[in-house]
Amino acid sequence: MELHSKKLVLKKIFIAILTLITFGASAQELNCQVRVVAPQVQSTNRQVFQTLQQAIFEFMNNRRWTDDTYNMEERIECSIQITISEQVGADRFKGSFQIQSSRPVYGSSYNTTLLNYRDNDIFFQYIEFEPLLFNENTYESNLTSLLAFYAYLIIGLDRESFSPNGGEPFFDIAQQIINNAQSDNNVIGWNSFDGDRNRYWIIENLNNRDFEAFREAMYLYHRQGLDRMVKDVTEAQKSITTAIEKLTEVHARRPNSLLVRMFMDAKVDEIVNIYSDETVANKGDVINDLNNIAPSHTSKWSKINSNQ
Repeated sequence: MELHSKKLVLKKIFIAILTLITFGASAQELNCQVRVVAPQVQSTNRQVFQTLQQAIFEFMNNRRWTDDTYNMEERIECSIQITISEQVGADRFKGSFQIQSSRPVYGSSYNTTLLNYRDNDIFFQYIEFEPLLFNENTYESNLTSLLAFYAYLIIGLDRESFSPNGGEPFFDIAQQIINNAQSDNNVIGWNSFDGDRNRYWIIENLNNRDFEAFREAMYLYHRQGLDRMVKDVTEAQKSITTAIEKLTEVHARRPNSLLVRMFMDAKVDEIVNIYSDETVANKGDVINDLNNIAPSHTSKWSKINSNQ
């Protein structure tokens, strides 16, 4: 019996090590931090929010979102904070999502923000301990549709920053999620008539030919710009300037578009730092472009010259 027990222990250890090796060699795409808060909700079961947080963490981080192999260090850094403002039933909740993602800049310890977006149109059902189910071809629930939508958006934007049109297949899946979710009349944010700042318009913009220059700007700004800063600052800055010119083209076609606003909200402080360098060429033209496409950040753009 003692020998048999030792063999069982060794077998369990071997399986555990094999699992760790396999996971390390083929990790999931996302390294997503999840936080669920409900500061204003009076509930007799506060534990449900912790259970929900853990369920979402596992859904985002343990699911394979693509057919590609990611190493542990290649996972995309991102976070989701769900703020529940109201519990409208035993298992129904209203609130908001704050979604952020970033990627490392080549040759540095710096991470650049790709997405920083607040989605206020959140309503979902969650029954404690029930599994979170998702199928990209059918509508399971608003909660898993929301989570999957932002997972594919995060992956798509990350790919766009590394290769031209690299996010295309993931934006297509996000579009399919939108199409499926439109069957639920009890939720909003999936339709064009739900306002001008929602999930529908994010993907509509990304897949619209009027925004091709935006996607070119994503690649120029990150791969040809930030990633070259270590080797050639001047050429890197020129690429970033070209990226801003591309965004100006988009703004001329579709003024005040959601996609450009999202980009500027994520990049405003970074852009100020880049152009505060006194060696940057055509700085005056860049400031004019920035004030044109993102007037809500005028106070920030004014710091560019003052930081010299």
